Amino acid sequence: MHDPKGLNTMTPRFTIRAGLPEDYNELLKLSQFLDSANLPNDPKPIKKLLDLSLDSFSGKIKDPTARKYVFAIHDEEEQSIVGTSMIIAQLGRREAPYVYFDIHREERYSDTLDKHFVHQVLTVRYSYNGPTEIGGLVVHPDYRKSEHKVGMLISYVRFLWIAMNRALVQDQILAELMPPLKEDGSSYLWEAVGRRFTNMTYREADRLSKGNKEFIRSLFPRQSIYTTLLSQEAQDVIGQVSPNTRGVETLLRSIGFEYANRVDPFDGGPDFIASTKDILLVKRSLEWQACLGKKKHDTHVLLAHQSSQAPFFVCIPAWCSFDERHNKCFVDDSILERLALTEGDRLWALPLSLS
Repeated sequence: MHDPKGLNTMTPRFTIRAGLPEDYNELLKLSQFLDSANLPNDPKPIKKLLDLSLDSFSGKIKDPTARKYVFAIHDEEEQSIVGTSMIIAQLGRREAPYVYFDIHREERYSDTLDKHFVHQVLTVRYSYNGPTEIGGLVVHPDYRKSEHKVGMLISYVRFLWIAMNRALVQDQILAELMPPLKEDGSSYLWEAVGRRFTNMTYREADRLSKGNKEFIRSLFPRQSIYTTLLSQEAQDVIGQVSPNTRGVETLLRSIGFEYANRVDPFDGGPDFIASTKDILLVKRSLEWQACLGKKKHDTHVLLAHQSSQAPFFVCIPAWCSFDERHNKCFVDDSILERLALTEGDRLWALPLSLS
């Protein structure tokens, strides 16, 4: 990847680091642009999430499967957080199972009537030892189509971190994508199924489920659901991706994710899953020895290192060049300074081009 504008001589504008309690005000502002179960526009859950992120990055939470890692991308010029994403170390625990609708097809034929039907069937499933989830991706609207590709940076950083911390994640990674929703933000599928069994709104149930899933097991139907009994609108969104999320789907497929034939029981959004070791961005994330180099750098990368002290993880987009034979990564001294590294230290790099 070349740099026709000469940007490889510029100081990186963005820094990605661990999301910590001091980011509370900015993350709360950012959450209004998504207001999801993973990142609700609600002060108490945001504070709890950032406290959990601190305890996860610091290792205070001893059980790796109970951790959640929040990442924040900071615009150094504007001095503001303009995007965030997260890694949930494991879906599915005794107190909060991973719940989903398994989708399969059932064929029926009547010889008497000479009629053949193929039914789509939903069956609720529970897992107590599920995959790692990547989620909580939010980019400020002003940056979503900028030349800086903030969305790509804050999305890619999770795979770089996973490569750096392979022992802390599961053997499969899951991404749950948003389906088309109603204009008021509610779910077609929830109105057709969940609300009839819980008498709760979509938002109420989705948020409660993040910490307490007992009501699902107690109130949801235990038998399979034939989708032909649902409204056509509900049938149409099952396993579909919203227009605003199709770019994410394209990226996920390009790096090794596949639709798992399972959907979120609240909104019908599809689950995409990949084997951790086979994800292209994980495989391309490698550790190098940092070296100073004045020559023209020709590769645009995310460079990162982590430490036992706050902010625990720091990552910047930068230009570099590699000596693969000697496992060296050449960068300008300003880049090492931003990463708080010196020549000879180890760092990780993920090329930003998929080609």
